[in-house]
Amino acid sequence: MSQIDASRARKILSTTIGPAPSYWQTFPAFRSQSSQQFVWAHHGSEGPLAHLVTLGLEQEPGNIRMALNTYCRPFLVPPNLLGIWCPEGRSIRLTCFDPDQLKAFDLAEIAGWFKQSSDRIYAKKAPVADFEISVISGPGTHKIEVPAQLASVDELIVPTSYKAMSNDDPAFALFVFYLRAGLVEVLPQKWFTGAQYQVGQQWITRAARDSDSQRIVGECFGVGTFLLEEDGCRLAEWVERRT
Repeated sequence: MSQIDASRARKILSTTIGPAPSYWQTFPAFRSQSSQQFVWAHHGSEGPLAHLVTLGLEQEPGNIRMALNTYCRPFLVPPNLLGIWCPEGRSIRLTCFDPDQLKAFDLAEIAGWFKQSSDRIYAKKAPVADFEISVISGPGTHKIEVPAQLASVDELIVPTSYKAMSNDDPAFALFVFYLRAGLVEVLPQKWFTGAQYQVGQQWITRAARDSDSQRIVGECFGVGTFLLEEDGCRLAEWVERRT
C-alpha cells in the first residue's frame, strides 16, 4: 500500500512550480507592495515569440515587464518580492526582483530572443539580489551566504542535473535551500542513474515536501510521480507510474 495516496501527491504537485515554458501555468500570480496585480503569459508555439513566458500587469497585458527563457522558475519571496532560480552553466542561480521597479518594454525588443540567447532572464531593471552555487557541491549540508532580500524564504527545493562519474552514480540531485538559515542541503538521487533511466530524456521536473510526513514527493518526466525515503536520496516508491 502506498505511503501517500496518488490524489494527495497530485494535489501537492499541482501547486509546485515547474520550469518554463512547459509549466508556466504553475507560476504564481501575485500583488506587489504597491498592490499591482502581476500575471504570467505564454506566447504560443509558433512565430518569433514561440515558447516565451512573460510577466506583466493584469490591467496592462501589453506592457511586458519580464521575459523568461527555458528552465526558469519564479517563486514568491515574502512579503512582496519575486524570486527566480535557473541553471547557469554548472551553477544554480537565484535572483530576486522588486516587481514595482520593473520597467515595461515592447515585445518587439525580444522577438527571437528565446531561441538565440543563452540568457535566462530578460528585464530592464537589475535584480535587487543575485547569487550562484555550484552544482558540483558534494552531498550533505553546506553554509551559504544568502542576500538579505532572499532570507525570508524558508525552503526551496531545486532539482538539478548532477555530475555522474559512471552509469551507476546519481545523475540528478535535489538542492534544498534553507535560505532563512543560510544553508543548502545537497541530496544526490541515488536511484536516478544512467544505468536505470534515459538521462536527458527523463528528468526530475519538480519536487515538494509533504507537510504531513515531511517526505519529498516529485515528478520525473516520462516516468511518473515518486516518493522518496526519509533521507531524501533514495526512491521509496512510485506513487503513479506511466507505462
